[in-house]
Amino acid sequence: MTDPTTPAPAGGPPTDTSSGTASKGATGEVLLRASHLVAGYIPGVNILDDCSIEVGRGELVGIIGPNGAGKSTLLKALFGQVEIRSGSVELDGEEITGMRANRLVAQGVGFVPQSNNVFPSLTIEENLKMGVYLKPAMFRDRFSFIADLFPTLGDRRAQRAGSLSGGERQMVAMARALMMNPSVLLLDEPSAGLSPVRQDETFLRTRMINKAGVSIVMVEQNARRCLQICDRGYVLDQGRDAHTGTGRELQADPKVIALYLGTLAEDVEESAAAHTG
Repeated sequence: MTDPTTPAPAGGPPTDTSSGTASKGATGEVLLRASHLVAGYIPGVNILDDCSIEVGRGELVGIIGPNGAGKSTLLKALFGQVEIRSGSVELDGEEITGMRANRLVAQGVGFVPQSNNVFPSLTIEENLKMGVYLKPAMFRDRFSFIADLFPTLGDRRAQRAGSLSGGERQMVAMARALMMNPSVLLLDEPSAGLSPVRQDETFLRTRMINKAGVSIVMVEQNARRCLQICDRGYVLDQGRDAHTGTGRELQADPKVIALYLGTLAEDVEESAAAHTG
């Protein structure tokens, strides 16, 4: 892991953004590698079609693309929730393809789904205890870490999650996924349904987690904001990694702008306008 006090490097060497070939991570050491994934929900229908990504140790990687490109399916495949028909997933050089979620959590993979990601009838503290159900003895030390990272959760530990705002629930969901001290965190649309202010808070929170030493793979509808904070990004299209490069490179790539960023930005603006908090 990276030094918690040191920001993750801003990307590696320039990559060919016209290629679907993944590059090494920011540190030069690959932590998570997905190779040539073919996956889907029903027989004979593949959502992912030869999709490959790499995540370096200490790196924040953003996944963007049009609706239906397979972004959320990719995260679910990495977390064992979608059948992988061919290809492989490795964590720190060890094969984890198709492992069950509980084994992946024990191996160091955390996952925050887009919706239904807290237990509303439980308090914040009880939600966080659910995060260490595999190793309850870890609770005290990990809760201390979470309270330092997100003081609000420590102060309001007895409050029921169901009474929290959307942005606060997202914070609880992230915190619960961090309770097992994962090496990599998978975030599925963390800003979805939030107002612009709450979206900014979520992106800042994501970067804080990354600076604390956790590698992150973030699927995001707010493509421009995602590329602003990530070390590297992948553009998925029709189930494949169509473009890759540093966040800055993808923001400046004329082809990516013309084909993806303009439409995605319009979608995000419409979504944000429909929400106030």
